[in-house]
Amino acid sequence: MLFQSLTQETLVQYLVRLFIIFMILPLHEYAHAWTAHKLGDDTAMYQGRLTLNPLSHVDPIGALCLLLGGFGWAKPVPIDPTRFDRKHSMRFGVAITALAGPVSNLIAGFIGMIILRFYEASNLYQQYLIDVSAGEALKNGPALMYIMLFYFVYINIGLAVFNLIPIPPLDGSKVLGYFTSPKVDRWFAEHSQVIRIVFLFLIVTPVLSAPLGFLSNLVFDLFTLLTNWVPLIVH
Repeated sequence: MLFQSLTQETLVQYLVRLFIIFMILPLHEYAHAWTAHKLGDDTAMYQGRLTLNPLSHVDPIGALCLLLGGFGWAKPVPIDPTRFDRKHSMRFGVAITALAGPVSNLIAGFIGMIILRFYEASNLYQQYLIDVSAGEALKNGPALMYIMLFYFVYINIGLAVFNLIPIPPLDGSKVLGYFTSPKVDRWFAEHSQVIRIVFLFLIVTPVLSAPLGFLSNLVFDLFTLLTNWVPLIVH
């Protein structure tokens, strides 16, 4: 019954999420490892994480959450802040390394948006609109291409927004750490179990859906605005 209830659009969405799991999540974690390496910390490299190989990065539970819920995570990249070079503080190094992951998702999403805008300016998109009006949008290649590009952009944006939530173990908590004090770090450490329970509650319930959806839509609209040059050069 479950598979019979799946629409073709939903199946395409799952395929895009699988692509995210095996291609974009590794990019996210590689960005962490690469940034740490550039700052002087080779911990991730020695543990085999300075790679785009998905087998080195995929976390089974995080991947399942992404596949079923649209938000998830990979195995955290290990870093040793004491190995960062002394040009910057350790807190700065941790924050920049953490920020690199969401930024990689935003870059991937923006590149996807450029491709999407070129697609929308093509004859294939006009055929897609014709198929939509005829009620046959999901029966041909142009429609599937549009849906896959759309979800690719939107899921990348969603991952970036999700990971910037300032709750451990997400990247946002480490970015926030640059602006706070060691006292805040100790508070997070002392309440780590409660924080994890809250984090899991937020993941498995729709509490975050509305605010994350709102922020993701804002970023999507911004990307649309920043790519308004595409139709101009096509036409």
